[in-house]
Amino acid sequence: MEKSKENILVAGATGATGNKVVNLLKQSQYFNPVAMVRKEEQRAQFENKNIDTVIGDLESDLSHVTKNIDKIVFAAGSNGKKVVAVDQEGAKRLIDAGKKERVNKFVMLSSMGADQPENAGDMQAYMQAKANADDYLRISTLDYAIVRPGTLTNDAGIGKIKIGDQLDRSGEISRDDVAQTLVRSLHDDVARNRTFELLKGSSLIADELNKVAVKDKDIIA
Repeated sequence: MEKSKENILVAGATGATGNKVVNLLKQSQYFNPVAMVRKEEQRAQFENKNIDTVIGDLESDLSHVTKNIDKIVFAAGSNGKKVVAVDQEGAKRLIDAGKKERVNKFVMLSSMGADQPENAGDMQAYMQAKANADDYLRISTLDYAIVRPGTLTNDAGIGKIKIGDQLDRSGEISRDDVAQTLVRSLHDDVARNRTFELLKGSSLIADELNKVAVKDKDIIA
């Protein structure tokens, strides 16, 4: 691991959004990615690109994965298969592991609608799991950013977004632009202790994030 850069653990590194986060971190002058993978055979896809890896299962003990880690991005998900075990309890385990090692920031990929899971219809169980994980992070001692995007698409990123504590509309956003937002949120002076919603918009990502003021701690939604 490069000591001149902050080491960033990425949970969900093999997923569609998490993999984009890893690749952006690899190009960064500030951050060094550490891809968390579940299986030994998943290491090669990252190590072939000179990206550090660590084996960790969100359904098991994670106390080892945060050694020498400065910050964490949680971009993992069960695709609706294990919303409590992975999306909720897995996130909590990683938060606890981060607290144990006193990581400097935890950036959570959540979802628009997690503040009102009762209105999510067929997605209620998933949204409730995300809400519970978000609440657990907010009451932890960690600095954090909780990013709640609308529907994720595989469209090419445009580098322009709209953010707000609660946006007055639903919509879409590309995984490219979500990944960019997650990486920028790792900086100490960006979106610290904030929860915000995120959609495709007309303002540059950096400009929109500058509007997200630092708070001591968010009130639980």
